[in-house]
Amino acid sequence: MSTHAMLSTMTARPAAGLRARIKAITTLLGRFPLAIHQFLFRLAIAGVFLRAGLIKMTSWQSTIALFRDEYKVPVLPPEIAAVLGASFEIGCSVLLVLGLASRLATLPLMGMILTIQLFVYPDAWPEHLVWGSILAFLLTRGPGSLSLDHLIGLETGAPEAAQRLR
Repeated sequence: MSTHAMLSTMTARPAAGLRARIKAITTLLGRFPLAIHQFLFRLAIAGVFLRAGLIKMTSWQSTIALFRDEYKVPVLPPEIAAVLGASFEIGCSVLLVLGLASRLATLPLMGMILTIQLFVYPDAWPEHLVWGSILAFLLTRGPGSLSLDHLIGLETGAPEAAQRLR
């Protein structure tokens, strides 16, 4: 065997071993339960919006002033926008924590993010992208098996259907 052939064989073996180790690690990581991700995503996004809704409720006059003077949401009067905003933030957050009507609960929050991004804080797109991505994941993949939706049968078969699409 030539020196070149021996060197090629010696360097190929460590590379193949490294690839095998990486494959084993990624396979192991791929076994992490998706339901835990879904549960943590629900808690994370609910925490953001629930906190915002509760802050709005603590000082209603300040909230109205905020909607009138800073947010300036188009089309809606500040009083109506404030009621809708606080209601959706609190109501949808509670639904997400429980995992009840989860897919439906994502829609008003996504609408709020879009409105805030377009009309209020356009420079906050990195944060809005994170929130929107979490909500899009929950909308398309559902709340997972650690949810009331799953318990009452609203999410039955969703994971199997998603697997068939892959």
